[in-house]
Amino acid sequence: METHRAKRVAIIIEAPMRRRLEEAFNMAGVTGYTVVPVLGGNGRSGRWSSEGQVGSSGGMVQFISIVRPERLDKLLEAAIELVEKHMGVVTISDCEVLRVERF
Repeated sequence: METHRAKRVAIIIEAPMRRRLEEAFNMAGVTGYTVVPVLGGNGRSGRWSSEGQVGSSGGMVQFISIVRPERLDKLLEAAIELVEKHMGVVTISDCEVLRVERF
């Protein structure tokens, strides 16, 4: 079966920034993504958890998107402004997809 190279972008950001990051994805022409809640973790600032919080204002979300390599720079340029000013992590990895026309 033939596969096609793509990039997997995962961005963890504060939940209140969700709408602004969605706008950044749309500005970059990336309309396919999944948003999932982040329940907790451990990092430079120590352990944290969303347990016991009321509402989403203190939580984190993760955006996951598969993009064609030629769209990656535009997406990162649109998203980095938000991530630089707020708590967040961006990861990029190589992946392969079966149905390239969807990306």
